Amino acid sequence: AAAAGGGWAAVCEKFRTARTLSAVESRKDPETEPYRSKYSARALLQEVKQLLSAAEEGGEARLGAVRRAVLEYELGVNHTDTEELSAGEEHLQRCTQLLQPHRLSPDCVSLYIQAQNNLGILWSERDEIKTAQTYLESAEALYNQYMKEDGNPPLDPSEHFMAEEEKLTDQERSKRFEKAYTHTLYYLAQVYQHLEMIEKAAQYCHTTLKRQLEYCGYYPVEWALNAATLSQYYLSKQCFMESRHCLAAASVIFSQAEQVPSAEDNETEQDQQDLRQRKAEIARCWIKYCLNLLQSARKLLEDNIGELDPDRQLELKAQRKKEEDEKEEGRKKAVLFGTSDICDSVLAMEEKVSSVYPLDFQEAREIFLVGQNYVQEAKEFFQVDGYVTDHIEIVQDHSALFKVLAFFEEDYERRCKMHKRRVDMLEPIYADLNPQYYLLISRQLQFELADTYYEMMDLKVAIGNRLEELDSHTIKKINSLAQLAIKYYELFLDSLRNPDKVFPEELDEDVLRPAMVAKFHIARLYGKLITSDSKKQLENMQTSLEYYTFLVDYCEKYPAAVRAVETELELSKEMVGLLPTRMERLRAKLCPFI
Repeated sequence: AAAAGGGWAAVCEKFRTARTLSAVESRKDPETEPYRSKYSARALLQEVKQLLSAAEEGGEARLGAVRRAVLEYELGVNHTDTEELSAGEEHLQRCTQLLQPHRLSPDCVSLYIQAQNNLGILWSERDEIKTAQTYLESAEALYNQYMKEDGNPPLDPSEHFMAEEEKLTDQERSKRFEKAYTHTLYYLAQVYQHLEMIEKAAQYCHTTLKRQLEYCGYYPVEWALNAATLSQYYLSKQCFMESRHCLAAASVIFSQAEQVPSAEDNETEQDQQDLRQRKAEIARCWIKYCLNLLQSARKLLEDNIGELDPDRQLELKAQRKKEEDEKEEGRKKAVLFGTSDICDSVLAMEEKVSSVYPLDFQEAREIFLVGQNYVQEAKEFFQVDGYVTDHIEIVQDHSALFKVLAFFEEDYERRCKMHKRRVDMLEPIYADLNPQYYLLISRQLQFELADTYYEMMDLKVAIGNRLEELDSHTIKKINSLAQLAIKYYELFLDSLRNPDKVFPEELDEDVLRPAMVAKFHIARLYGKLITSDSKKQLENMQTSLEYYTFLVDYCEKYPAAVRAVETELELSKEMVGLLPTRMERLRAKLCPFI
């Protein structure tokens, strides 16, 4: 079925040139003509198509049909690349129709799967995700059926336009076929993500990443980012071992990109900048890992007033001793990435940080320190100038690391110092922030600063309670911390006022709980202020009562709010009952003759 007199070699040459134009030359096209090479390739493919139909008059129908299918496929991809989706779809559909009867034979299966993949991508681009899903799942099913029934390395589509001596080795065929199937899984992962089938998406993403390593078909930076993203999914499911494994693999593979300059060898400053940014993004995923692991451990260990429960701690330590490592071994096999040399580096990376719940200060501190190192790394890139929001989020995570570490610290003085570190990192940032442009972040910082001062005040009171007698230094400290907490809570509440400085009648859902907690804490803080001046004390009690009353009245007026502040409301009602009597007593002491 060759064109007359050595014409077949010319046909193959044209086909090869078209593919080179498309894959290689098109990268160098000028911005003014971005598709120049693609259009030239298209013209050549059309010529090959005409030569084929002329040569096929007496040829074998099956062979001709498969070759035509290859051309339809190439034309389909070409039109999709130049954003002509309808024409692209027509060509790809023709390709699958021609192959339909032979789709399970070794000379057609790879091409058929690749056509289905491209139809899947095409429908995704049209936002028709369900249709895309159908094509991709059909490609997946065909791969599985072929591997079960035949399993021999099938022909690569390009081989239909090659001379016998140029044909590929079985090894190369297998590699290309597996790569096409990896693409199927990669696009399916994205489709499931779109359809919010999150668990399935994660499973397909994981398989894709494993296969990309296995067949060495990946770009290190992209692979590392996908693995780091997947780690965040495992984090949300509290699967810390899997999450750590993905992050360790991400760091190891990313370091390949840092060692190997890009293929073009003329890396621009922009490329360097991108690499630094990606590295900082992976560091941020590590911060979240350490923070989540510590916070989850705190949830397991805290009692009903948020302190570490020593009985629970002993119980969990005993349980951990008892649990064999078998479980981990079984789970490990299911998720492991890569070949042995990569595995060793990943293992070494994993050993730097635990994946089991820390149960005491020492264990918590080790995780904290890893997190803190990644905070420094992330901050190197995400600096305040140019990356305000990112920078502040990283500092907030750093503060959260200190907050959760303080939970594990038994010594109140040392715990207080940790909270002081939080204040020291948050206050300067807050001071430099323009609340007009960054209202949300500004509120978060006001609230967190208020909470931190509140916590420190509580700790100082607890330290004071252990003394025989409160000395003036401790009293001063307690009062100053309480005043600072009040200042920041009031700033937060003021940010909710309208331009005429009026506090809202009804609070929005997203600020309801923080606003109520702020009111409740201010009420408590006025009650904690220490003064020997009874008149001042009466004023403080009056202010305290007003804030407690606000809470009670608000919840009566808007019963839906009760759910958000059940504990605070209960205590507020109690105080609204108690305070007037206490104030009466104090007044009687002040003016006994009235």
